[in-house]
Amino acid sequence: MTKEQIIQNFDPSQPGLADATIFGLPFSAEQSEIIIIPVPWEVTVSYGSGASEGPNAILDASFQVDLNHQEFPELWKLGMYFAEIPNSWSKNSEKYKELAQPIIEALESGEDLETYPALMDDLHKINKACRELHNEVREKVLYWMNQGKKVVLLGGDHSTPLGYYEALATNHESFGILHLDAHMDLRIAYEGFEFSHASIMYNALKIENISKIVQVGIRDFCEEEVGVVKNENGRVLIHTDADLKAETFSGKTWADQCDEIIATLPQKVCISFDVDGMYPWYCPNTGTPVPGGFSFEQATYLFNKLAISGKEIIGFDFVEVAPGENDDWDGNVGARMLFHMCGVLAKNNGMKTGNRINFQRK
Repeated sequence: MTKEQIIQNFDPSQPGLADATIFGLPFSAEQSEIIIIPVPWEVTVSYGSGASEGPNAILDASFQVDLNHQEFPELWKLGMYFAEIPNSWSKNSEKYKELAQPIIEALESGEDLETYPALMDDLHKINKACRELHNEVREKVLYWMNQGKKVVLLGGDHSTPLGYYEALATNHESFGILHLDAHMDLRIAYEGFEFSHASIMYNALKIENISKIVQVGIRDFCEEEVGVVKNENGRVLIHTDADLKAETFSGKTWADQCDEIIATLPQKVCISFDVDGMYPWYCPNTGTPVPGGFSFEQATYLFNKLAISGKEIIGFDFVEVAPGENDDWDGNVGARMLFHMCGVLAKNNGMKTGNRINFQRK
């Protein structure tokens, strides 16, 4: 059947099709406008784990998401497809994560890795494997971009989007990153891992095409990261959670804050959203939760304003969702945020997402 015939025969009010792609949609990759690339990777985690299971948790929860979204009621008609990926990504994540643990334990015990040749050898193997993953991600993203698709990345830990940014840099001479997170992720080769989840934004700064990173919701950072911010001379702008809250306590609205944040972004923007930027009750099983944060609605409001701001959203990554052992809450939140972010990307790029549903309240 053609895509038009599939749309006519599909009932979006029914539960998602169990044998379909993400959100229960009946479209093939070729019929879908948005390709979601899952990257189940968490090799360098040093605290909580589970991010590698995030993509599948979101996929499982997505079948219960109602498609008649208030902001984007016809988004589903565009098609979103959960791409197939190499089995090696998941297998290598487990393999090298296990290899990384003795290194992390040695460093946390105050040991000098230079005195342990075997650990140093393993460290080099891990850094090489991470670089290879990023190369493969980059090529997969470029493949779908060259097919005319909008491509987004679904982690995995926050190290996973590096190849994605490199792919974007091949098609865009200059762009910025709107980075929502509890952490700056500006550590330099954290614990010796060149491609640590805690180093993603430091590594992103090595990409010359990335002209600015604007961080929102930051609550934890170290002296080294502050030094990186200062050395970049305005290339990294920080909105800490404490500063944002202090302004709201003094009367400034979130709407005004969003306008100020968006105004500092360059014309082309990629969104990088670590789920731990939100209040921990939205993501209780994420690897490095921090008190404080912003709400689900604050995040979607910021994205909605960005969508109509005149800036161009060229992509996004969504990372660090980790499912719980006894509940599906993290996947549930993640699936709904992913759906909304796809709507924001589509609307901003002139795709037909339908008119917002407004209800009479008097």
